[in-house]
Amino acid sequence: MTAAASKVNFDAPATLHKWPSLGNRRRQDRNAYLVLEATLDKCITALMEKPEPTRHLYEIHTAPQPPLVTETLSPDHIVELSRLREFL
Repeated sequence: MTAAASKVNFDAPATLHKWPSLGNRRRQDRNAYLVLEATLDKCITALMEKPEPTRHLYEIHTAPQPPLVTETLSPDHIVELSRLREFL
């Protein structure tokens, strides 16, 4: 996994999106809106600065980098990438 992990480009362009919510739940009848347009690294940092109970309302969009980075990253995936980034 280290070889694959070292291939993650944290400088790749990415966008952080937030889903509108009601009662801390995603509103499926609404579209997610843009919060930040920056690098994957900065988007991960921005999400990790959000309170943990609200992170499920966010997602990051970026160019896929198989096998670890998909086009749309869920909060759980982002937390794992954040740990990986710190490890490297």
